[in-house]
Amino acid sequence: MTQLLRLHWSTLGDDTGGLEHRWAALWDVTVDRGASPALPPRDVDLWVISARGAWPPPEMNRMMAEVAALPILLGLQPNAPPMDAKALSEWGSLGSVRWGVLGPEPPMPGLRPRSGNTTQLSATQALSFGLIGTSPAMQGVLARARSAAATRATVLLLGESGTGKEVIARAIHRMSADAGEPFVAVHCGAIPENLLESELFGFNKGAFTDARKDTPGKFREAHGGTIFLDEVGTMPLGAQVRLLRVLQEREVQPLGGGAPVKVDVRVVTASNVDLWQKVQDGSFREDLFYRLEVVPITMPPLRTRREEVPFLAQHFLNRKAREHGLYPKALHPSVDPLLMSLPWPGNVRQLENAIERAIVLSGTRPVLTREDFAFLAERMGSPTERLPELAAGAPTPDFTPLPIHAFAPMPTSAFSPTAPAAFGMDLPAEGMDLNQVVSDMEKTLMLQSLAITRGNKKRAADLLGLKRTTFLEKMKRLDLEDADSAEAAEA
Repeated sequence: MTQLLRLHWSTLGDDTGGLEHRWAALWDVTVDRGASPALPPRDVDLWVISARGAWPPPEMNRMMAEVAALPILLGLQPNAPPMDAKALSEWGSLGSVRWGVLGPEPPMPGLRPRSGNTTQLSATQALSFGLIGTSPAMQGVLARARSAAATRATVLLLGESGTGKEVIARAIHRMSADAGEPFVAVHCGAIPENLLESELFGFNKGAFTDARKDTPGKFREAHGGTIFLDEVGTMPLGAQVRLLRVLQEREVQPLGGGAPVKVDVRVVTASNVDLWQKVQDGSFREDLFYRLEVVPITMPPLRTRREEVPFLAQHFLNRKAREHGLYPKALHPSVDPLLMSLPWPGNVRQLENAIERAIVLSGTRPVLTREDFAFLAERMGSPTERLPELAAGAPTPDFTPLPIHAFAPMPTSAFSPTAPAAFGMDLPAEGMDLNQVVSDMEKTLMLQSLAITRGNKKRAADLLGLKRTTFLEKMKRLDLEDADSAEAAEA
């Protein structure tokens, strides 16, 4: 017996008129009769909401991150006045919203089912991809990526090399309804021109000298999922014609003849060159360009979103330490402004490689300092321009290597970097309050340790050779943080 699709109806207190029973032939219907909408069950395929007012209930805005791309049908009463364009726009901004008149004819399936619990990237999910959305430019990128993920539209990713175009392509796939299907990445520029067509579209046995067996090709391998064509601008004109047919007819023609094969695949392409300029000089087909540019997403270079550099650096710091089997390391607060000041011509990829180099060459030291990144200044600018302290011979604070067992996944500490304390002093003639001086020294060192570990109290305690409980007691005594909130932060 075929299992019915599930429909959940939030009536907002209205009388259903028995419509749920009429719809039961096509849907497995559940009804929420509350005056305010409640989240539908997780396995629902369509959410129907009675449109009692012109505007979405306030609760809806908070729910959208939970229901993701779940299609929503806005149910209008037959005798209700038509909604104005502004009201429909407000409803439509929530997500996959359609509207229709409530009646005996059941809603028809066909809207794309939801892609999972959420199409929005949480901070953890974004970091797992190496993405940060704190800058306005990246917020726009992620918003377009989420919109594209809820559909099967073709996506064109543009931007400089190393900005993370493949990362976004994989994120779109992960956020889509086809997340469990294949993701196939093809780097067109790395495949010889005479082999690209057979690699993409497949071939039959005997199609050419070395064709000893039928080979499906990358498009058929990606059936049901996503194919990512990187550096699509390098594709020869012959392959461009075949790609255009795939996009138009949703079928591939293997080399060597035979019947065309239907494929259901999302196409995401990327280029680090101006495709429109290639159209103008005749090296790229204009009709193909329009087919690819359905949802264009331009990746901003790292130099235009410098505020994300410390977050990305921390992410790569954690990941590379795990990859090399090393203790987790921390960045000294003085490193952040250095990394943010550099132009990063290689973008995110260059930052990742720089972090990996610093980790590997730092040995057992748990804290990376500006000296560990001196090679960047020498490559991207003179040391006197980029590292004035190092050029002047100023010493970098020395830290005793200590085992570190915990690491905060993101730099969320509210503690700001503090300059190294100078403890060399002479006793003034009028004397001093030794207890106050010691207390100030303790406070300065504790703030520095918290800044270095970005608020992770366990690691800050390790850097000072203290037990965590002792560290928290000192925080309370020095009025750095209430003991209850300190314990809660560690929980």
